[in-house]
Parts: sequence; structure tokens; C-alpha cells
Amino acid sequence: MPARPYTPTNITQHTLWTALTGEIPPITLPPVPIANAAVDSRDVQPGDLFVALQGPNADGHAYLDVALANGAQAVIAEERGLAAAKAAGAITVDCTRGRWALNASMSQDYQAGQPIVYVVDDSVVGLQQLGAFQRLHRTGVGLRVIGVTGSVGKTSTKELTANIMRQRYETHASQGNLNSEQGLPLALLGLNFAHERAVLEMGMYGVGEIDRLCQLGRPHIGIVTNVGPTHLSRLGTIERIAEAKAELVRALPAAEQGGVAILNWDDAQVRVMAQVTRARVFRYGLTSEADLWAGGIEGLGMEGIRFRFHYRLPGSNKVESLHVKVPLLGRHSVHTALCAAAAGLVDGMGWDEIVAGMQSLHGQLRLVVVPGINGCTVIDDTYNASPVSTVAALNLLADMAPRGQGRRVAVLGDMLELGSYEGEGHKLVGRRAADVVDLLITVGVLGAEIAEEARGAGFAPDRLHVMADHDQAVALLKQIVLPDDLVLVKGSRAVGMDSIVTDITVTDIAGENVVTGADTADINKATGAT
Repeated sequence: MPARPYTPTNITQHTLWTALTGEIPPITLPPVPIANAAVDSRDVQPGDLFVALQGPNADGHAYLDVALANGAQAVIAEERGLAAAKAAGAITVDCTRGRWALNASMSQDYQAGQPIVYVVDDSVVGLQQLGAFQRLHRTGVGLRVIGVTGSVGKTSTKELTANIMRQRYETHASQGNLNSEQGLPLALLGLNFAHERAVLEMGMYGVGEIDRLCQLGRPHIGIVTNVGPTHLSRLGTIERIAEAKAELVRALPAAEQGGVAILNWDDAQVRVMAQVTRARVFRYGLTSEADLWAGGIEGLGMEGIRFRFHYRLPGSNKVESLHVKVPLLGRHSVHTALCAAAAGLVDGMGWDEIVAGMQSLHGQLRLVVVPGINGCTVIDDTYNASPVSTVAALNLLADMAPRGQGRRVAVLGDMLELGSYEGEGHKLVGRRAADVVDLLITVGVLGAEIAEEARGAGFAPDRLHVMADHDQAVALLKQIVLPDDLVLVKGSRAVGMDSIVTDITVTDIAGENVVTGADTADINKATGAT
């Protein structure tokens, strides 16, 4: 499966016509199913929808001819794609505002199965119109939507929540981290009348974006995992990030209409969101102030975590307690378990269903464990990098016991877009690394700040290596890694941390990485909002 956004749909040519023109489809247009939606021409298969988007590095309109050659049945594009569409023999349908009150028309030359290019003013807006149409007009009235946002842990929370919901309901969940103004409408295309629940991840780059996503997805339940300095350089302050995340709980229906805001009561920035929502507030955390809390937390390394749920029954002082073991990696994952369980509880599910959903989760999201060079084990957590997630990864490494004479090794790189928190964030990681690892290798200019802080915390200089780039890091690792070492790799992809994993991973005879532990979720590289 490609790492770029590519998702199954439940739409047809009729859906596209009605959503984009606002009119009844012509009788000559059959309701041809659209198998999948793609935003990269290289992923297009026969029968797919291709959406030509302007990205940071490329314009999809420049590859419209490739998409049609690969068999795209439908295309959403702006006017600059007209020449390529006509050259490829596609039918074009004018969906722009410029046609005013004129009816959209189908060319008399149309032949069944011929590709159709829907020409819109803005491809992103066109995609959103299509996603909203599917959400509002191609789902049952009983569908309840759960929206998930937060600086860290959105995708893991979304996946675990969906897994719990599947124990009782026909459930749809956005794939990977399709959480942006482009990604979420793609996720909505997979909805249909059979779905009873939908779990949607919602990210943002700025104020107002989650509000727009809520207009598209129409959530009834909102989960806020936390507020942290991720992308602080874009929004300027933690308060602005909190303001943007709070748009989810502001958009929820009132309590009497079934709206529920599930809030992390351990996070001060999230706690105050209770004051800005009309929905019922459900609190989760690690203290008995919450409605659902956890205690007795024990990290079991690769075997998961063990803890006790405590749930205060609504309208009483009675507390239910339940001891559980779940296959989530790292003690920080208890918050993921808590908010996913909360979603089940507010939806009337029983503990048997909630626990079954947690324990049947296949693998740990994103984090991958693979055989490495010289007999080591590589822990690949390079999906993203923030101080919170890096400290969590180090805590997981602390819970894991190397075999034999193996060592705990951390390869840590730059963490980007932290704004004013950049210095303190890297120092925080350096101090924790000094407490956990036997060998520390840093990569990049900011990675050197991790090393400097570790040295200041008393970490032995002979166990510390500062590398300028990923090539130097790989060369060093090949020399010094020993059998049974546990090697954690964490940091921004911008400094090649994912390439380090590739270069120190053992492959099978087919040239594929051998996954021994957890597996990854599909990653939306093109629209990775948080």
C-alpha cells in the first residue's frame, strides 16, 4: 500500500456529479462505482478517482495525463488541467462558479466508461464538497461520529477507539493519519449507509482548520488527547494551539442532543476546554478527579502494559474497578487506553466489549520492531518527533530488557517546528536519555543539543557520539552495534532518521524488511497536519 493518501471509496459517478454540480445526473451517465481515491498519479489504478492538488513540491495538474493513462475513471481538477484532459480524450464537466445559473451538461460525445474530468474553481474545496456530500447524504440517520484531535497520540487513539466500536457497531475509521483539509474528506468517501459509527482524526496547521473539518465530519463525540508544542513555530504560543484544538469541542452538539466532550483531565490546557463546549464533559486521567482514571500502571516492554481502570458510575459515588493487560507499548499509552475506553462507556458499551477491543488490537501503531545489523533489534519510531513522543519512546526503551549482554542504544535526531520551545524541548530529551540509555548517538544540529544536555546531566562522554548527518550515524552504528542491543531510532525525517532505519535493518531474501513486532499505520506524507 502506498504511503501517499490512497483510500477506498463508496462513491459513484452520480455522487461526483451531484456533489460538484448541485444537479441531477444526466440519464446518459450510469452510476459507475469509483473504487479508490488518489492524490498522486503514480497510485492511480483503473476505475479510480484522481484529485489534482497543488502540493508544496508538485502540482497534481502536471500529472493529470499520467492519471488518465493509468485508468482514472474520474478527475477533480482546476481549469489549468483542461488541456491535458482534452488531449487524453476525457469528457470535461464545468463545475465552476463561472457557469452561473446554467445547467451543467454532458457532452453528446460521451460514451459509457469514458473518463470524466470535473473542472472546479478550487480542487481542495471540490474534494471537501464531495466528502461532505457523502457524509450528509450517503449515511444513515443513526450514524454517530467520533472526532479525535490533540498534539500527540491522535492516530493511536483513533485506531484503538475504532477497534472498540467494532465490537458492537459497523464502524468506519479514517486510514492512517488522513486528518487534514485534504485528508479528512478523502476519509469521508469511504462512508456508506451501513455504517453505525465513524472515527475521524482531525489535525490542523492553524486556527480555523479544525472548525472546517467539523463542518465536514459533523462529530457527536470529541476526544482531545493533549496540547503540546508540536508546530509551535506556526502558531506562536501554546495558548494558540489550545485555541485551535478547542474548535472540536466547540462544534459538538449540546449534551441534550447527544454531544460528549472526552477531555484529558491531566492536561491543564485541555481541562479548560470544558468551559467552552455545550456537550456533556467526560473526564479521563490519572487521578480520581476524573470520571475514568487509571492506577497501578506497569510497563511490560514489548508485552504491553498492565493497569487498573477506575470508573465512577454516572450520578453516584460508586466506582467500578477492573484490572487489565493490553498490547499497547509504553506506560504513556495508558492515556490512549483511557480515552478510547471512555468513548465506549459514553456510547453504552460494556467492559467486556471495551476490553475485547483493546486486546484484539493487532500490533502497536506506527512503531515498528525489526531485526537489525550485527544481531541487534531496531525500534523504529521515526513517524514523527516531538519532545513528548521522544520521552515516551525513551520510557518504553527503559521498560525493555535487552537479552544477554545487550545494551539500550538511542539514536536521536532533530525535532523540528518547536518554535520557542526548541531549546527546552531538546534539553528535556537529553536529560531523559541520560537516565535511560547505555549508548547515545545524536544526529543534526539540534540533536547536538540533546547530547550536550545529556553530558551536563552526567552521561559518560565515551558513551556519547555526536553525528552531523545520517550517513555518519549509519557508519558508526555498523561499527559499534553488538548482538542483542536494542536500538531506538527517533527524530525528524528531515534529517534522515527513517533512512538510518533502512540502512541498519536486516532484509529477507526478497529484499523486504522483516517485521518481528508491531506494524505501521498508513501515513499521509502529503498532508501531515497535527
